[in-house]
Amino acid sequence: MSLPDETAGDPGVRSETFIYGRVCEPHGGHPIQLRLERYVSLDDDVRLGKAVIMVHGGAWTSNDRHSPHVVCCNLAEAGFSVFSLDFRDGRDGKHPCAVRDITAGIRYVRARAEQFGIDADGIALIGSSSGGHLALLTAIQPDVPEYRGTSTAIAGGDDLSASVGCVVALWPVSNPERRLRHAIETGRDELVQAHFRYYRDEAHMRDASVQRRLRAGEAQSVPPLLVVQPGEDANVPRDMTLDLVREYQEAGGTVHYLFYPGLRHGFAYEASTATTRLLEEIRWFIKRYTHPERALR
Repeated sequence: MSLPDETAGDPGVRSETFIYGRVCEPHGGHPIQLRLERYVSLDDDVRLGKAVIMVHGGAWTSNDRHSPHVVCCNLAEAGFSVFSLDFRDGRDGKHPCAVRDITAGIRYVRARAEQFGIDADGIALIGSSSGGHLALLTAIQPDVPEYRGTSTAIAGGDDLSASVGCVVALWPVSNPERRLRHAIETGRDELVQAHFRYYRDEAHMRDASVQRRLRAGEAQSVPPLLVVQPGEDANVPRDMTLDLVREYQEAGGTVHYLFYPGLRHGFAYEASTATTRLLEEIRWFIKRYTHPERALR
């Protein structure tokens, strides 16, 4: 179902809203939306036919599909079809409700690949901050029963895989328990409170650690990963990200690691020279692992 068009900012970018899923429990039938952005003036040779699923951040308790607009619009201008998801979070549920919604979003996009003009096997997943954590959990365990429960808004969608071709994790909160300790140590009470809105307790956070699941051999897949760490990130300790890189490689995954000295957490949510440079890297990475013949453009 397509809802009325929204203004995308750049006149060349067309934006549409779709209902991609419905929550089965506990709100029976509650619709969940996504925002599709794509550049309408590109010809078929330039349009990549590749989908990017966008997962916003917000400490598992805030923001929505509109929040990562700078990144979405840039990728749309480059020829990607960008699907930015709404999903449940600490405002209306507990882990793993967000991942259940995200996997349903991927299945919905895959089920409608022909209508959207995309390659069902060329889906990339991007998440930032807490969204980076959710994207990583989705990427390594796309089809586990734990992440079922949100139905896709299209016949047959629930039978498809939620696997992705690659994943981009921007300053991800990959280990919620470790970040909780960091928030307590640095006096970030708002982050501490956000943790306990989305997780029941510290054991729940520990179980949701991407590193723990990789070490335990629970990953179904380890798609190529691009992970980004700002040098002045007050929300994500650098040692946590380096631990993620190590565990991902130990699990057999290919990792590209980018470090941006002097930059703060979430810098790419605003236009800047650094954001432009990062987006060039992201575009190259996605093309490299979903469309290799265009990676060197």
